[in-house]
Amino acid sequence: MTLRPDLAAIADAVPAGARVLDIGCGDGALLAHLRDTKGVDARGIDVAATNVASAVARGLSVVQGDADADLADYPAGAFDMAILSDTLQAMQHPAAVLAELVRIGKRCVVSFPNFGHWRVRASLALGGRMPVTRSLPVSWHETANIHFCTVDDFRALAVDLGLHVESAVFLSGGRRRGAAFANLFAEQAVFVLSR
Repeated sequence: MTLRPDLAAIADAVPAGARVLDIGCGDGALLAHLRDTKGVDARGIDVAATNVASAVARGLSVVQGDADADLADYPAGAFDMAILSDTLQAMQHPAAVLAELVRIGKRCVVSFPNFGHWRVRASLALGGRMPVTRSLPVSWHETANIHFCTVDDFRALAVDLGLHVESAVFLSGGRRRGAAFANLFAEQAVFVLSR
């Protein structure tokens, strides 16, 4: 199975045999990949019952829950890695969720669409409308996104929360690109963070 480019970048950051919690795990594709290729102790949480059912059908330990409300129930340091892929922008309280991630996991990996990408900026500047792009494929009224974030916004939030950025991967067109001008040219970002 081929993973989405951001999920592949996340998988690269997860060490073999790690205890992993994937928050907003969707259908469990990433967790199944990590279990099968890296022997991780894979756990997940997702808000949608259909996603939980799909992940459980893959033989994964996944529960239904809301990251905005349920992460406080997990003990500190319970996981080696806490993952939040393509979900931060849909959280009611992204800073609180990020703080919970680094409390629960010794390290965390966060991926998100970059709303500072030049196509997004051009769509707003030239068309006056919210963009529909490869990484933002639906109209504004159909998206789950409620907090729009750029690469630079995320870096500033990490500093505000006292987090250490261990590494970052920037993607455009499904390919990795350099860090130079990532806020302008990256469609997606993947950050590995620790306290």
